Amino acid sequence: MSADHVDVLIVGAGLSGIGAAHRLREISPTSTFTILEARDRIGGTWDLFRYPGIRSDSDMYTLSYPFRPWTNRNSIADGAEIRQYIEDTAEADGVVPHIRFGHRVTRVSWSSDDARWTVTSATDAGETTLTASFVYFCSGYYSYDTGYTPEFPGLESFAGTVVHPQFWPEDLDVSGQRVVVIGSGATAVTLLPSLADQTAHITMLQRSPTFITSLPQVDPLAGITQKILPAGIAHRLNRFRNASIAVGFYEFCQRFPRLARRILLARARRAVPDGFDVDTHLNPSYDPWDQRLCVVPNGDLFRSLRRGQADIVTGTSPASRPPGSS
Repeated sequence: MSADHVDVLIVGAGLSGIGAAHRLREISPTSTFTILEARDRIGGTWDLFRYPGIRSDSDMYTLSYPFRPWTNRNSIADGAEIRQYIEDTAEADGVVPHIRFGHRVTRVSWSSDDARWTVTSATDAGETTLTASFVYFCSGYYSYDTGYTPEFPGLESFAGTVVHPQFWPEDLDVSGQRVVVIGSGATAVTLLPSLADQTAHITMLQRSPTFITSLPQVDPLAGITQKILPAGIAHRLNRFRNASIAVGFYEFCQRFPRLARRILLARARRAVPDGFDVDTHLNPSYDPWDQRLCVVPNGDLFRSLRRGQADIVTGTSPASRPPGSS
């Protein structure tokens, strides 16, 4: 075993870990620190997930670092763009030499007598040990090893291919296949339009509906401010504007849920094909923003529905629709 000590130990070299390292160097430049990363690349979530079309479900002016302007034209960015942004930030800040890749934290213990943490990691070369005065976990909230999979009775007798988005095979070919995406969250509404052009048909099978709305992938106002203002000022203005709109719409939904529902469903009706049952498939039992709203850039999911490439099947019967829904 090897042992050494740092003032701050950061676990995870994703969006949060790299941001934490930047802030530490900014606030306490003399503090020593190390980042432990179980994977072999920077990026965290944005390196782990490789399924088709993976993208942010928040605008990047809000999601990105306030200290590093987001200059890409896409407000809703794909996973590779986000991962590159995180890596570029780490390199520009000189953080990369402080990262120990391939270090999976297995044990953390505190000693009151020594006033320090002891952190043990598993590596290809065996266990390593670090001590630190402060440990900052930036490792996410779910398992990178085993993604959640519900029990599906009869799944063992299914003759087709079953894929979990967290472990998407690089060589998976869905050309000409009939595909079912189970779920209706951000991953599902991303996969459906991303695969629609390849498959014979694709269906989103949901237990109950989710509110889905469309936003432009490229923010035209952000583009204008980026052209006429210095990068830092433009970024702060775009960040403030987008955050204010998001918070404002959330507050509107909380205060006027029936009106917010009518607006979201009216937008959906204009986007779906004739005959599509919005009340069954896009009208949740909960009020808008009681759960997270799903955003589809440029209405790509609705476009797949209009083209007949995709459909939505809902397990909740029309009789269970919320009172007053339309």
